Amino acid sequence: MIFSCLRQWTFLAILSLVAFSDMDTTAAAAQPETVEADVCIYGATPSGILAAVAVQRAGRSAVIVEPSRWVGGILGSGLKPMQDCPNYAATGGMTRGLLKSLGQPNWTEDRTENRRVLAEISPKTIREDFQKLLEKYKIRVIFNHRIARCTKQAGDKTAIQAALFDRAPFDKLGTPVVEPAAREALRVAARIFIDASYEGDLLAEAGVSYRVGRESAEEFGEEFAGVQPPVGLTPVDPFKTPGDPESGLLRGVEKDHGKPLGAADDYTQAYNFRYYTTSDPAHRAPFGVPQDYRAEDFELVGRYVDYLKQQHPREKDLRQWLIGIFPGWKNSGEWNYQRSSLISMSPVGISRFYADGDVAAHVKIWKAHRDYLSGLHHFMSNDDRVPEFYRQEVAELGLDKRPHPETAGWPHQLYVRVSRRLAGRYTVTAHDVYNKTEIEDPICLAQYGIDVYPVRRIWLKQKGQTLVGLEGKMFVGGSRGPTNQPYPIAYRAITPKQEECTNLLVPVCFSATHLGYASARMEPVFMICGESAGIAACQALAENCAVQDIDAKAYRRALERAGQKLVWDPATDQPDSGMGKESGRYTMQGLLKQCDSNDDNMVSQSEWNKAKTPYEWLFEIIDANSDGQIIASEYEAFQKYKAQHPDWQKRIKTAGLK
Repeated sequence: MIFSCLRQWTFLAILSLVAFSDMDTTAAAAQPETVEADVCIYGATPSGILAAVAVQRAGRSAVIVEPSRWVGGILGSGLKPMQDCPNYAATGGMTRGLLKSLGQPNWTEDRTENRRVLAEISPKTIREDFQKLLEKYKIRVIFNHRIARCTKQAGDKTAIQAALFDRAPFDKLGTPVVEPAAREALRVAARIFIDASYEGDLLAEAGVSYRVGRESAEEFGEEFAGVQPPVGLTPVDPFKTPGDPESGLLRGVEKDHGKPLGAADDYTQAYNFRYYTTSDPAHRAPFGVPQDYRAEDFELVGRYVDYLKQQHPREKDLRQWLIGIFPGWKNSGEWNYQRSSLISMSPVGISRFYADGDVAAHVKIWKAHRDYLSGLHHFMSNDDRVPEFYRQEVAELGLDKRPHPETAGWPHQLYVRVSRRLAGRYTVTAHDVYNKTEIEDPICLAQYGIDVYPVRRIWLKQKGQTLVGLEGKMFVGGSRGPTNQPYPIAYRAITPKQEECTNLLVPVCFSATHLGYASARMEPVFMICGESAGIAACQALAENCAVQDIDAKAYRRALERAGQKLVWDPATDQPDSGMGKESGRYTMQGLLKQCDSNDDNMVSQSEWNKAKTPYEWLFEIIDANSDGQIIASEYEAFQKYKAQHPDWQKRIKTAGLK
């Protein structure tokens, strides 16, 4: 769906999670602070920071305006720089070095050891490293200001003259607020503007067209576009009164909107926090209980727990499924959404209200995520349907204050996986991801699968049975993508249509379909695009022209001088994970190096569990003689089975190692 600056908004019941006053008592600033720069960048995200560095390196002036009081975006809030970089050989420019230096990791030459190294990187250290980079290049960041509106140049409605910002500091838990402390307290005049935010708020205020939601399969000829068949269908009753549809639906599940497969809609994939927990009292901060907490709001969770208890009578198996609900999936030290679970640590179906929402909507959805997580922690700690052993385990968990000491352990960036997407001069689609297009103006190489977290949780009838399932989730091609080959991002994808705006660049919310963006939306890509945007801004300034009209050949040379990797030749380029040598990773020697803490040349259940999250369930499968230790012959038999059966996980979970 393409929108101009018109906001379409519907408040549903889910949005009542947080209430606020409609009264506006905020006074406008008597005289806004005025700042002038060659380039104004909105968002101290990794992309925005690299854009600013590129501008300063070229001898131009840049200023960053950041809504919060922190730098680093989602990399400063839990995500790790190398997490979504399956092919380090496809990176370039400043990004290539930063991916391995941010957070000051102690990388080795061994891939297995580097997995531990990745998990030990702290978002706090990443923020500090970004701050050092900004100080090195003397880049000013104006914190606590969010975009209010843009003004256009006199006589030229296609060029932004200035951007005005409200001063609106985030609250003590790192959440944005509805009412600003002062309206239009800052005015930044610049010749070029770069929207490096995750929301695309500046591009919307500039009157530029953009997309939200999911395109139909027909619009761009994308196989998995639009509405998809629900998956993970589970016999959990979704009605307030079991068996009675007239009683209404439980919170957390919705009625199918009835659109056919492949149809467009306004839904988008789930958001969540990438957060840290601890049971250590010295570092633990309480999740708290939402002010309007009601146990009945988590009744669907309770019924799902009952279902899991029936399916998994062994405590060890059940525990793994309960972890998927809360805290979730432990990615690289931090918790993420567990997609294999019907219910996990973040609400599903409400991100669509954030995507094209105003400030009030953003705050409501952000707080809804915070309240859901804290409410889920309380429910899993207290509801009698949760087994006592796990209630106690969850009750001992709190937020870890060390990564986020200023906000009582709460991350100050919600993982907004997708919001607005520019409707630019070129649209990245699934065809790009499959290497089926030719791009004449590359600024970056991207490589990742089409990675969509759940979009909706719906109920349906099937063969007389009432089921609840997830719609829209997919991971086409896995982390390396469907072709295991990078694809280029076009310069045209970060530039608006010329008749709409001539001095705006968009390296984060760039022009893409739902599926194209689901692959390209990774931080290394945003970082590379940010640097390329900064270089383009400087060239537009030098040539005194619209960003769409810069000399393409000169721009290509400038990108190459900056070390950007723009072309991938399968005949000569070799993929590289960047995580160290692969050899020995799946041998007994590699396993011992990763797990054997007592040097007895065997791996116990506790040693395996500590190193192999979230694959704790595999231990009893590999331990063929059930003696509580994995030895070389057992591990080698398991690896042989994996090599023979690409679908080994599905087979093992169904029938065991046979």
